[in-house]
Amino acid sequence: MISLKNPSQIAKMREAGKILREVEDEVRLAIKPGVSTAELDILAEKLIRKHRAIPSSLHYEGYPCSICASINDEVVHGIPSDRRILKDGDIISVDCTLLLDGWQADSAFTAGVGTISEEAEKLIRVTEECFWKAARQCVAGNRLGDVGYAVQSLAEANGFAPIREFTGHGIGREMHEDPAVYNFGEPGRGMRLRKGMVLAVEPMIAAGDWHLSVDDDGWCARTVDHSLTAHYEHTLAINEEGLPELLTLPGFTWEE
Repeated sequence: MISLKNPSQIAKMREAGKILREVEDEVRLAIKPGVSTAELDILAEKLIRKHRAIPSSLHYEGYPCSICASINDEVVHGIPSDRRILKDGDIISVDCTLLLDGWQADSAFTAGVGTISEEAEKLIRVTEECFWKAARQCVAGNRLGDVGYAVQSLAEANGFAPIREFTGHGIGREMHEDPAVYNFGEPGRGMRLRKGMVLAVEPMIAAGDWHLSVDDDGWCARTVDHSLTAHYEHTLAINEEGLPELLTLPGFTWEE
């Protein structure tokens, strides 16, 4: 069932998104060779609680940490550990969700560690471009297939593959709500987007094959061919005034 949000509810999600942006900015600054993913997790939780918010990934369906920290061929749900030390040339995807006054915010980014390869730089750039192309489709009257096709077409035009086993999603009082937001699709197909829908749009893109395996911990998903992956996500609200509002990127305005 789709949960439409009214302006006052979106305002609360906007506040949650503002805090999450501040948290992720600080975590991004801490990414460097020699830092453990556990240190990033501790930092994120400290900052979230400083703002009197709750790290909603922590204990979610048994997940043990406040962020997901996925390195190189890991797509999502990499569990932070003091044994996972970032090295020069790695890329790391950080996915973080918080709860403020009963409302969720969800965002993710991929960053290079030290000096990274040209392929990794291109993958990160194209993944972010996939998000922006998809976000422009998130207007009332369009369909979910338009969003998925925007990601798929740009990724494949650059020789990359959108991940098919994980999706974006609706978000609100719950971290994951209807509808699923796929990173592939056919334009003009699927559910019609409506004012009041709030979505977490999150391209996950592989440099090689999109098929995945899950580690023995039951969480971390990685590409079967061990190709690099990148992830970029924002929470956005659909209105009737044009392009959507990015709740986890405060101050952003669209330029036509």
